[in-house]
Amino acid sequence: MQVPSTPETLAGTVAAVRGAVVDVAFGQGSLAPLNTALSIAIDDGHAIVGEVQAHLDEHTVRALAMQSTSGLARGAQATAGCEPIAIPVGDATLGRLIDVLGTPGDDGEPFPADVPRRPIHRTPPPLSAQDSATGIFATGIKVVDLLAPLARGGKAAMFGGAGVGKTVLVMELIHAMVERYQGISVFAGVGERSREGHEMLLDMRQSGVLPRTVLVYGQMNEPPGARWRVPLTALTIAEHFRDEAHRDVLLLMDNVFRFVQAGAEVSGLLGRLPSRVGYQPTLASEVGALQERIVSVGGVSITAIEAVYVPADDFTDPAVTTIAAHVDSTVMLSRAMAAEGMYPAIDPIESTSILLDPFVVGAEHVAIAAEVRRTIEHYRELQDVISLLGVEELGLDDRRIVGRARRLQRFLTQPFAVTEALTGVPGRSVALADTLAGCKAILAGECDDWHEKSLYMTGTLDEAREREQGAS
Repeated sequence: MQVPSTPETLAGTVAAVRGAVVDVAFGQGSLAPLNTALSIAIDDGHAIVGEVQAHLDEHTVRALAMQSTSGLARGAQATAGCEPIAIPVGDATLGRLIDVLGTPGDDGEPFPADVPRRPIHRTPPPLSAQDSATGIFATGIKVVDLLAPLARGGKAAMFGGAGVGKTVLVMELIHAMVERYQGISVFAGVGERSREGHEMLLDMRQSGVLPRTVLVYGQMNEPPGARWRVPLTALTIAEHFRDEAHRDVLLLMDNVFRFVQAGAEVSGLLGRLPSRVGYQPTLASEVGALQERIVSVGGVSITAIEAVYVPADDFTDPAVTTIAAHVDSTVMLSRAMAAEGMYPAIDPIESTSILLDPFVVGAEHVAIAAEVRRTIEHYRELQDVISLLGVEELGLDDRRIVGRARRLQRFLTQPFAVTEALTGVPGRSVALADTLAGCKAILAGECDDWHEKSLYMTGTLDEAREREQGAS
């Protein structure tokens, strides 16, 4: 079997079609290399793009279709250019919504013929060329900035089950980016619902951030190949802005679990035996190939914020643990906190960040964060006793800690700008200094006599103080 070493065009015919998997037979000579594009003609004059995934024998390749294979028949003509799928990049993509192949999906004009294109497959920069994280990415979200600070030029993941607020949190971070961050943003919607795509496009138009944003979507109703390769398309666009335009990029992905899920579907379609919990045997290498490209090079950074669905709230799921191994900041969303109305429902004990270090954020920040965690954890240890006997049966010290923990939990809630239309409460963005000052005051006992509701869904401690004075 011979694989061409230089780009050339090969002609073949479709030998078999099994859903999204297409076998293509070539004549005598070379086979298209793995991960290269195929174009397959169908009766109405259109063509389907596929990607070579396996060499079955000396004459046949197995390809994965990126579009629906409806209407495709055996004997259809196929051509292989022996190069990976290439998508438009650069300023022409700003303000546009595109699919995995770079085709506009926003009813706008097609891209001009001279727009630069780049292949979606690329090796990560060598470790010697990579830069470390360049500082803190301030979000204005109290619990994130305090307990799981995000790194500019790093990777952060938000893990949570269905309906606990991952997408809302990502939307709020986009809103924070509009106010604080003047770089380029690339949003990858992996396996998203059509409704969410329309809402995202509308919100970005209204907020004025769309001219600096690229939206890349592979929706739920698309073939698994499209959902599987959408993150690579978004990452290729981000890499172009980083490497050739030398601009900082914010890469948002919602939802990375759908990328893993699409990879499992592809693995099954290609006939591979499943691995642990039914996932593909190539799970670690697929996630690694994606995550290791998200790096900072030459003083410019790609900052990644990823939402990750947790199936059945099982944080030990192989997909979840594999993704978690690659990120700097881990934000865990709790269903129990969501049930109590503590929004954002971020677990202050489980959420962590490698940036929570005295040499990065300062000794005072680390000390306050540790004391907040210790206080809330002690309260959780006492919850069973409180449920059985009541808080009155606790000792004086324990009652004081319980009161402060409950006030800390409520102070770490805040209304979001993106939910204002639903709740009628204006969003709050809180500076880190105000968050630290508020937590320090609560831990010191300055708010022990306040009503808990004064601290709930508020911004700074001064705003809570005004509520308390108004209530009294």
